[in-house]
Amino acid sequence: MNMASESVGGKILFATDDFFAPAENLIKSDSPCFKEHEYTEFGKWMDGWETRRKRIPGHDWCVLRLGIQGVIRGFDVDVSYFTGDYAPRVSIQAANLEEDKLPEIPERGIRTGAAATPEEFEAIAELKSDDWSYLVPMTALKPGNPASGHNYFLVNSQQRWTHIRLNIFPDGGIARLRVFGTGQKDWTATDPKEPADLVAIAFGGVCVGFSNAKFGHPNNIIGVGGAKSMADGWETARRLDRPPILENDENGILLVPGCEWAVFRLAHPGVITRIEIDTKYFEGNAPDSCKVDGCILTTQEEEAVIKQKWILPAHKWKPLLPVTKLSPNQSHLFDSLTLELQDVITHARLTIVPDGGVSRLRLWGFPSSICLLRPREKPMMKFSVGFKANP
Repeated sequence: MNMASESVGGKILFATDDFFAPAENLIKSDSPCFKEHEYTEFGKWMDGWETRRKRIPGHDWCVLRLGIQGVIRGFDVDVSYFTGDYAPRVSIQAANLEEDKLPEIPERGIRTGAAATPEEFEAIAELKSDDWSYLVPMTALKPGNPASGHNYFLVNSQQRWTHIRLNIFPDGGIARLRVFGTGQKDWTATDPKEPADLVAIAFGGVCVGFSNAKFGHPNNIIGVGGAKSMADGWETARRLDRPPILENDENGILLVPGCEWAVFRLAHPGVITRIEIDTKYFEGNAPDSCKVDGCILTTQEEEAVIKQKWILPAHKWKPLLPVTKLSPNQSHLFDSLTLELQDVITHARLTIVPDGGVSRLRLWGFPSSICLLRPREKPMMKFSVGFKANP
């Protein structure tokens, strides 16, 4: 997941200079584009962050707050279309800052043609970003092809990060900065009486398998906030095994042979009590029906079943929601079948029949006390604790 994207709440807090194009372009969710004949009053229009040619000591840099805060796995510094004016070198720093202790940073407003003011420099200096941890040391960038200038950097860190500082040396342009990783929530601070969305991508939930994602990835449906359009959901291709003439059963459920599915690893093992399935924006292409199942898998079992394309023995899956009719463009809230059974699960599978689109999936419940009480050395192993003793 791109933790810096504007679509999940990423925000530019500061940039030394935005003369040709503002730093907000770095975190756009769409791919960069090029408009050959378009100019602004300051120069060539560019879909990225581009600073003026520096004629004073120093280098340019910007600070952004991640929309999803957690563990960073890697970066993509994309210089697409910046063929003659991309930044030749970058470094990337990060910090884990407490939100309630942050200084007030002035709102940036429209920035094209501007440089940071002394007041903005003074405010951002309180973050002491010069001292933040380096995740990427100063490294030369490669321009690549005009429409594909990706520079990938792997990160070996298990820490939680909230803010990023991108340094460019000395000046120039970057089209996009993508920060790939997984959300991480402090579950020990969770109110035990309040249900949490255990599959939320912001907390660490992630799609680990799916049958079809022709028009939208399943990770979208566990995203931050409500869906903004159909493009912000999971949508499959139309199944080709649909009967020539469709029929219903006595409950109004379509009689079709096929289905589509997506499997999610929960942000934390837990008990699901309520299930929310939203088909907003999917008016002519919502699924006819759906069901939700859950299972317990260790990290090793998950790795094995991914290689097997999620062919898992039927008895492994526990029903959370039986086959249920869905309505187009509507939010549905259901009680989970585990409300009384108190079954802990680590993974959930949403099955839709026969195909179509869903905008959001929320799995409300409570994190397992078993895992809260057991310390874990590595975040990667958080799903392998204590399940053998709790079938």
